[in-house]
Amino acid sequence: MRRALALVAVTGLVAGLAAGLAGCGSDGPDPLRGQQWALGGLNLPGAWDQSRGGDIVVAVVDTGVDLGHPDLKDHLVDGYDFVAGDEEAADQNGHGTHVAGIAAAVTDNGVGVAGGAPEAKIMPVRVLSTLGAGDNATIIKGVMWAADHGAKVINLSLGESGLMSRLLKGGVLNQAIQYAWNKGAVVVAAAGNDATIKQPYKVGTPVLVVGASDPQGRPASFTNVGAEGQVSAPGVGILSTLPTYATPETVKNTSGYGKLDGTSMAAPYVSAVVALLLAQGRTPAEAVQAIRTTARNPSGDPRLGAGVVDARAALSEATAGLGRPAHP
Repeated sequence: MRRALALVAVTGLVAGLAAGLAGCGSDGPDPLRGQQWALGGLNLPGAWDQSRGGDIVVAVVDTGVDLGHPDLKDHLVDGYDFVAGDEEAADQNGHGTHVAGIAAAVTDNGVGVAGGAPEAKIMPVRVLSTLGAGDNATIIKGVMWAADHGAKVINLSLGESGLMSRLLKGGVLNQAIQYAWNKGAVVVAAAGNDATIKQPYKVGTPVLVVGASDPQGRPASFTNVGAEGQVSAPGVGILSTLPTYATPETVKNTSGYGKLDGTSMAAPYVSAVVALLLAQGRTPAEAVQAIRTTARNPSGDPRLGAGVVDARAALSEATAGLGRPAHP
């Protein structure tokens, strides 16, 4: 068993987090949205005029989700807990809840934060323990189960090199990703936080790898780089949902919200953009191609890969029509 979370650190509590749970159930702006710099960094609000992710299911293959969180519960679909063998994939760590909120927190409900795909659904699939550890077989089962149960986007915010290197050298995760692709799902994976250059997946594996960028559009100091077709997305100081009860990530903060750093946070933002594109009617191949070809890298920094994802540009290009590559 190895640590498997592509997470760097809690960057500090957010002022006024108590307000995030205020007005629960009322329509209106999300009170903490002003602290979500990543939304503008990805040009997401401009993309929402074209698509809001209408009922596309995003599987969060992770530590589970806070199933009663007021900013998540209305977007949840049935999931599964492969650690405990239970249909209730409750989060006992905190990481999965943070990832889920980035992808698809309920938006314009007068509560907390805005999700990247405001009308997408969240499928919680628990494959990591309370300590954030997992094994080959459990993670693979989670990916394949999600693909078999209607997920159209599968988010893998797994990353530390020990577990991932072992998985990838054996080829088994590559095979699970190919299986999901063949079922019509796009797999989005965090690049990891070792600040190294690597090609983690076999060339040709249909996976969209995501590195982390900072508010200035530069590569985060911790992000891994070098994966085939890698893109970047915000991964520094990312505000999202956290469990409203005590977990390893919420020992001193049960407000339901907090900031984390990591490629774990960057990946679900890209999963959200994929959901927006699929809801537009794009094929998986078209969605991945649109994200890669419209990513922004004005500095030419190779550590950003294809560049920082631009949601509005991706949706506009997809609407204009793209070719259909055989794989991403």
